[in-house]
Amino acid sequence: MIIHYMLRVLEQKISFFKCLKYSFIGFFFSYITPSSTGGQPMQMYHMKKDKIKIGYSTLIMLLITIAYKSVLIIMALGFMMFNFGTVVKYSADMKWLIVLGFVLNLFFIALLLLVFIKPIWARALGIKTVGLLVKMKIMKKKNKDKYTEKLIRICDTYAMGADYIKKNLSVVFNVFVLTAIQRTFLFSITWIVYKAYGLSGMSFMDMLTLQILIAVAVEMLPLPGAAGISEGCFLLTFTGIFGNDLVKPALLISRGLNFYLILLIGAVVTFTVHIINIRKEKRTTIQ
Repeated sequence: MIIHYMLRVLEQKISFFKCLKYSFIGFFFSYITPSSTGGQPMQMYHMKKDKIKIGYSTLIMLLITIAYKSVLIIMALGFMMFNFGTVVKYSADMKWLIVLGFVLNLFFIALLLLVFIKPIWARALGIKTVGLLVKMKIMKKKNKDKYTEKLIRICDTYAMGADYIKKNLSVVFNVFVLTAIQRTFLFSITWIVYKAYGLSGMSFMDMLTLQILIAVAVEMLPLPGAAGISEGCFLLTFTGIFGNDLVKPALLISRGLNFYLILLIGAVVTFTVHIINIRKEKRTTIQ
């Protein structure tokens, strides 16, 4: 939904179903790579195949990532402020992991904002990177000018899009709102599981607060899908809430719905798109 909205803002006519494809491909590669770093490049690759300029796709991915991380931190700070007793009671054992998560997320957001606000710096960094690759003999010297010119074109497209968005801050606001809705829905799954077991005593806000803090603690760690550490934090936080008998089944259902199900759908979509692209390339070659 967010990708579709951003493409419409940038006057790129792409169907909703193609945007859904980009989303699930992004989920799949984010979930199988450390710190979720693989999703955006693969989304940009498939956008390029659909004739979307790299400058625009870069801008879209950057803004979505800024919103995704910023919304998490804003929600975490807000819920901690108004629900501090619950935080102390159930999250004290992973307080240093939460602190580390805040530090890593804030540092990452600051870097992304710098690139968004100062696109000219991104161009300068890109040109220096090309020069470094030539010096290291990773890139051939004869290709330096070609890649530099291509990089400049990409950065110019990116800068135009960034300038448009900065002049239309309602776009940024809408992206943040859509991101907050998306994240709240996923964080709510644990509470839905809690109520499905017929349990009571914890409010929706309590459960949401704890799930948000787990996300802060684990999302920036260099583990594919934060596998292992997410489950550990869930057990550490929710054993006292679900009880010893129900916490592991609750973990399986909750993690299954907000991670493994999405991963499975993403894998199916990615594989299907890959097969379709191979067949298209074969038909083009034959013609």
